[in-house]
Amino acid sequence: MLEELYAGVSAHNRHVVEHLERDFHRARRILVPSLTDWTQTGKVLALVAAKYDYEQIGKGRLTNDALIAMSAGRSGIEVITGNVRDFKKLAEFRPFQWRVEKPQSS
Repeated sequence: MLEELYAGVSAHNRHVVEHLERDFHRARRILVPSLTDWTQTGKVLALVAAKYDYEQIGKGRLTNDALIAMSAGRSGIEVITGNVRDFKKLAEFRPFQWRVEKPQSS
């Protein structure tokens, strides 16, 4: 999610995220979560919490990843992530396409 990119980027590299946002907006490649995506996110988080005994903080930490997974699953878009642990758990409860890609080292 764009919000996660902005939240995690340093002030020095903010221009990179701004450039990505501009390019994806021009190409009409922005995916906005629907009401169904939000609903499915809540349901999946409840299932993950029940199976893995997550407390509120654990569920809160997964919210953005779950929303990405639900939105991508609805749209048939593959999620590329370095977060194997969380996306593997989410995929147990709602199928979506995802793969792991390690960040490139500088």
